[in-house]
Amino acid sequence: MTTLDAIVPMAAAVPSVPPHGIARFVGKAGDFWRLNIRGALLLMVTLGIYRFWLTTDIRRFLWSNTLLADESFEYTGTARELLLGFLFAIAVLVPLYVALFAVSLNLGVIGQLSSVIAFVLLAVLGQFAIYRARRYRLTRTIYRGVRFHQSGSGWRYAACALFWWVMIALTLGLAYPFARSRLERFKMRHTFFGNLPGRFVGSGWGLFFRGVLMWLIVMAPLIVTITVLVAQIDWTGIASGAERPNGNANAEIVELLKNTIPDFILKMILLGAVVGWSILAALILYPIFQAMMLRWWASGLRFGEVALTSRLRTGGVYGAYARFCGLTLAYSLILGTLMGMVFGLVGVTFDSANTDIKEIATAVVGLVSYILFMVGSSAIYQVTVRLATWRLVVESLEIAGISALDRVTAQGQPSSPFGEGLADALNVGGL
Repeated sequence: MTTLDAIVPMAAAVPSVPPHGIARFVGKAGDFWRLNIRGALLLMVTLGIYRFWLTTDIRRFLWSNTLLADESFEYTGTARELLLGFLFAIAVLVPLYVALFAVSLNLGVIGQLSSVIAFVLLAVLGQFAIYRARRYRLTRTIYRGVRFHQSGSGWRYAACALFWWVMIALTLGLAYPFARSRLERFKMRHTFFGNLPGRFVGSGWGLFFRGVLMWLIVMAPLIVTITVLVAQIDWTGIASGAERPNGNANAEIVELLKNTIPDFILKMILLGAVVGWSILAALILYPIFQAMMLRWWASGLRFGEVALTSRLRTGGVYGAYARFCGLTLAYSLILGTLMGMVFGLVGVTFDSANTDIKEIATAVVGLVSYILFMVGSSAIYQVTVRLATWRLVVESLEIAGISALDRVTAQGQPSSPFGEGLADALNVGGL
């Protein structure tokens, strides 16, 4: 598929860079607020179509305000490319969805397995889209006149990713560090800055030992509790009760569960408390996990002799998420108060004689409230978390061997936006 971008000319001669690289972010939060507030309003007016333009504006803002050795990055992608890629992806997905629906109508074995087939197929497509979308973004990223680019098979990456996600599920998340390490190695092995090859040196075991304590805090109580409760169930009695021909088999099974588990209600309360603890612990520890992941990932990036090291502080990431939670709560309270007043006005305006109109008006106000909350929360997240995290990561970098950039020559061509559009259509896209 042809691209709409103009080809960036090869840089025959570029200014030399200092021996010690300095990464900075010079964007202002106020400008980013205005960009996202305007984008949120236009998203509502255009029923979401403006997201292609908003995504492009956000990328241009972040890229252009990121400086390495006093020179900024450039994002050359366009909203029109994203829109065309999305439409092309829809043209591919609609027949696929129709075919999957037709298969589900089959009364044979294929019909019974249709949901599994659809899940696996869409999972593979999603990972393929993630890889191809990354290729698109890299080929639209330029530094000092030289383009990033990516080779490699998206289908091979999808197969590897699917295998590792199965391992993650089977190990209850313990395989995640190794999956992340192997997939990052695959991506960086096929990533280039001009003719400078990339690689990833982050260790899966290193990430595992950093995160295993958090896994134990979140998962161990839940696993132990469920194991103990399951061990106390009389599975033989349940199986024999299920085979009884009368219509009260389900009721008998429930009664048997209550009788075979001592202190049934107390155990259920305990299980609920443990689940609540796991959720609360996951929410509290997530900023720590995010900071650890970003620090590990950034420190593993290499381009030839150029080596990155991140000194990202967990406190900064915690502060970003705390601001997001606080602003979202305040926004929710203000929006809830205003929408409550609107609901009250609807109730007063339309009396009991106009019940149909009243129900329609109530439904419309509820829909508008939901849209306002989702769009507003997204804008708050972009500024408080996305921008803050980007700034923190960039300014935490220590870069060695940056003089190797003097010898880079331009290579690579712009990639098709199909992968980006497919990722958007499957809701697996990223920045």
